[in-house]
Amino acid sequence: MSRHILHDWRPEDPAFWAASGHRIARRNLWISIPNLLLAFSIWMLWSTAATRLNTVGFKFSTAELFWLTALPALSGATLRIFYSFMVPIFGGRLWTTLSTLSLAIPAIGIGVAVQNPETPYGVFVVLALFCGLGGAAFASSMANIGFFFPKAQKGNALALNAGFGNLGVSVLQFTAPLITGVALFSPLLGAPQTFVEDGVQHQVWLQNAGFVWVPFILIAAAAAWFGMNDVASARASFREQAVVFQRKHNWLICFLYIGTFGSFIGFSAAFPLLGKTLFPDVNILQIAFLGPLVGAASRALTGWVSDRWGGHNVTQIVFYALILGVLAVLQSVGAFGAEPSFSLFFPSFLWLFFWTGVGNASTFQMIPALVRADMPRLMPRATAAERLKQAELESAAIVGFSSAIGAYGGFFIPLAFANSMKATGDPLIALYLFLAFYCSCAVVNWAFYARRRSILNLAPKAA
Repeated sequence: MSRHILHDWRPEDPAFWAASGHRIARRNLWISIPNLLLAFSIWMLWSTAATRLNTVGFKFSTAELFWLTALPALSGATLRIFYSFMVPIFGGRLWTTLSTLSLAIPAIGIGVAVQNPETPYGVFVVLALFCGLGGAAFASSMANIGFFFPKAQKGNALALNAGFGNLGVSVLQFTAPLITGVALFSPLLGAPQTFVEDGVQHQVWLQNAGFVWVPFILIAAAAAWFGMNDVASARASFREQAVVFQRKHNWLICFLYIGTFGSFIGFSAAFPLLGKTLFPDVNILQIAFLGPLVGAASRALTGWVSDRWGGHNVTQIVFYALILGVLAVLQSVGAFGAEPSFSLFFPSFLWLFFWTGVGNASTFQMIPALVRADMPRLMPRATAAERLKQAELESAAIVGFSSAIGAYGGFFIPLAFANSMKATGDPLIALYLFLAFYCSCAVVNWAFYARRRSILNLAPKAA
């Protein structure tokens, strides 16, 4: 019998939680976070690497570069559908270890491919799809952490795991310009690429953007294997989990999560390239990391707000704020007759990033509350313990599956910008589409969750 398997796990029991449960749960959380941070770093690798390819000798079009930033989100979102159900089947410890080790594939591949300007575009497409392994890990990570914490702390725990995990995007975008400017692994892992800018010759080691993550991947995977646990009661087959496909709230949360997390990851992927294209005189790569940093921090630090005032109420405010943010971005790019202004463009996007982070936390806080509130209707003859066990299982599955559907926003947002820029030379069409979508999200959240007689407002507090 493995010492890593928790056969007696009762987080809702105050005595058990105080005696040992909270220590075990927190250890698993703090090991999970760096693994997820690395996953997000690999997932968004092309958000910075794509901006430098043509500088070092590649000759890709703007549309092709936007595709490289979008494809990891496509594969990551699709793989999340499968990753959502892996923890109850294989156990969180094994699956976290394997999913983290898989990140070495795109990290090494990109490190090799960027060194040769003759590398075909198709190779970069494949590597971009492999980066989706990082995005997929989010679904299993969140489903796993959800099993460890009691209802009262679940929202904050998920917010910490996701928020600090999301920080991987900012870590990548902050470190990539720095590490590609120094000979970290030269000459062992490749010579520098040279280019001339403003009559001055420069050297960069673009391969460092991939290679630098490999040692950290190995360390994090080892920590997961030796330090994490499996919750025995969380084991379930795919068939047992697939009941969530019949739940109305699963699909509604998926829709809302496209608006929150889909926006966060889509803006993270597109923001550096969009800013560089619209404002070529500004070195946006030096400050682009601030957007994902703000979004990750707001997610990590505001989970308690939803636990206290209700995720459905916070989510309603989030979509109103996103509507205002898009209007500000439209103003900054000249939609209403004003001259394009980077001084408005940048803070407007920071505003969007902040509120997507808050919304990421609030929508996930809604999931366990919704499932528990609906269990008396779904299982009228079951005991309280049976309802609780089923609610935990379905909550984890919905957390993972909604994260998969939400992640498709990371594909459609860069693609929308690419098509808008190609068709009209500006991002206005894409921004107006985002505006309409946020309005629809606000209506859906109010109609089903935020209005006075919704399931969440009518449910007993102890449900």
